[in-house]
Amino acid sequence: MKSTCRNALIVLSHSLNPNCNLKSSFSLLQVRRISAIRVPLSYPSCFRNVYVRLMCSNSSSSTMADIGAYSSSSSSVENQFDNFRLQLEESGRLRERIRAVSLEMETSTRLMQSSLLLVHQSRPVPEVLEKAKVQIDVLKELFHRLAEILQECPGQYYRYHGDWRSETQTAVSLLAFMHWLETGNLLMHKEAEEKLGLDSSEFGLDIEDYLIGVCFMSNELPRYVVNRVTAGDYDCPRKVLKFLTDLHAAFRMLNLRNDFLRKKFDGMKYDLRRVEEVYYDVKIRGLITSGDSSGDQGMQT
Repeated sequence: MKSTCRNALIVLSHSLNPNCNLKSSFSLLQVRRISAIRVPLSYPSCFRNVYVRLMCSNSSSSTMADIGAYSSSSSSVENQFDNFRLQLEESGRLRERIRAVSLEMETSTRLMQSSLLLVHQSRPVPEVLEKAKVQIDVLKELFHRLAEILQECPGQYYRYHGDWRSETQTAVSLLAFMHWLETGNLLMHKEAEEKLGLDSSEFGLDIEDYLIGVCFMSNELPRYVVNRVTAGDYDCPRKVLKFLTDLHAAFRMLNLRNDFLRKKFDGMKYDLRRVEEVYYDVKIRGLITSGDSSGDQGMQT
């Protein structure tokens, strides 16, 4: 019955407008709406034709309104995602530039680390440090380039921070180890920023990166102690033990969460234990002629 009514309506429309293109005049939605029209049987035939034409006109106008609303909604969605596309492309280009600099940082820290490894072979410390210090100026220049890139996206420091975080931690650990070899003391956060040419007000050294770098540095000390004792430096374990004991006590002041920094700090106690074992060995064997109060306090801590 519905198909018969639909065909009759199409024929009626064609008879009213012979030049009309049926395919363009009636969309599927229009035909469905017209098919739902119920003309009262009590109407005369002439009124029925007028009624159908009016209903067809209303159906067409409502369909056009629906299409217009849909087009407007679709356009706004497309505009939004087009903006997203532009932002993501710009972010991708920026990230590629940052990663290119971080790769150069990785190369520089690798060269510095290979130079510092010679200290475990009983090479003279000044000679080893002189070769490693060449890379400090390289790192300073790379961090300066990185700061210039980040100026193009103010307020987005921590969005891209992960792209150079690992290299920063490695650089801090190497600088801290070099500073300890020279002075026997810990490299302070402010001193590390100065060596890397960083400005805390604009592009500074993240505190967690500094702390993780210090934890990395402590991993090198047990190996250094063993090699120094092998070379005949029996006083080295006492010095390293005191330093690590003070450092471990300082870290105890921090309320660390269960994250990567906490895991690295937990590893520090194993570094301390290994140094203690070397010190015990040296002391029991009588290789240390005179006791040192600070060393004994370090053992008892």
